[in-house]
Amino acid sequence: MLNHYKKYLLITNLSLLAACSNHLSDGTTNNSLIIKPVIVSEKVQFDSDDPAIWVNPQNASESLVIGTDKATDGALYVFDLQGKIQHNLVVKGLRRPNNVDIAYGLMLNGKATDIAITTERITHKLRIFSLPDMKPVDNGGLPVFEGETAPEFRDLMGISIYTSKTGKMYAIVGRKTGPKDGTYLWQYLLTDDGTGHVKADLVRKFGKYSGKKEIEAIAVDNELGYIYYSDEQFGVRQYYADPEKGNEELALFATTGFKEDHEGISIYKTTATAGYILVSDQGANQFHIFNRAGTAKNPFDHELLKIVKVAANHSDGSDIVNVPLNETFKHGLFVVMSDDKTFHYYRWEDIAGKNLKLKK
Repeated sequence: MLNHYKKYLLITNLSLLAACSNHLSDGTTNNSLIIKPVIVSEKVQFDSDDPAIWVNPQNASESLVIGTDKATDGALYVFDLQGKIQHNLVVKGLRRPNNVDIAYGLMLNGKATDIAITTERITHKLRIFSLPDMKPVDNGGLPVFEGETAPEFRDLMGISIYTSKTGKMYAIVGRKTGPKDGTYLWQYLLTDDGTGHVKADLVRKFGKYSGKKEIEAIAVDNELGYIYYSDEQFGVRQYYADPEKGNEELALFATTGFKEDHEGISIYKTTATAGYILVSDQGANQFHIFNRAGTAKNPFDHELLKIVKVAANHSDGSDIVNVPLNETFKHGLFVVMSDDKTFHYYRWEDIAGKNLKLKK
């Protein structure tokens, strides 16, 4: 009787596992088992929205996660790799900071300076802070979308930094809404203003917009020189990051299978040219993972490889790095916003499972 019961349990468990997998139209598998984070950060005060990871070049185990607290009296929170708030580094009093990004080596006062840059929606300014001390280097903020007068056309949301192979550093900025004429995103060259502070010079306007909702999530692939952004409820668009290469749209993908908004975009690189593009399916608490390199015939054909469900709820922003940080994050760290005022830390190997690669 006992052996029969064990056999019944085995069959039942196998049936449940089979029920947890459903095949996608392209033959890939959606495993509906929820991936749990290894660390959940301490809570911000109001509304967690978007994270960015700064890798400490001297000691990777002392790397930091910077996350926005999106409120009228908001903040940039700084966490260690255990999810603990570094209170001496938190920047408060920001006017609805939305998204945040990290860049390395901007020359200020003749010194290579790592920076955290965030969009301050209410003031229509970029705010920039040096890392790891989180000191302002922006003279109180850099106004963007100047001259725009339509409602919400200056309400900043998305931000990503492109560092070219020549060392030039550009901010690509999105907003709450904008025109449909291919100029939704504005790109600014970041340089020293001569006093050790950052200035931003407009170099181009580009980017198609469906008009369905908004464009918030922006990601840059520095090595390959591409910009990706989420046209929410429509798809992910791809452009050249170098303004000299023009404003042609290179790809539109992720147009089906999303429950609600297309949100955070993160790029995990296994080599200089290969890896994965992770896009948040916000309403389904999951990420669609696409091939970064495209196909041999078409580098802009980003195949859907896998869908991963995560414990983070209604995830908006995310960020990922592929370098070993400590004993917990040996193959990289994936940080995901959750709507309970926290950020979830995932190991890349847990997201990758058996069918995605680690960094070579």
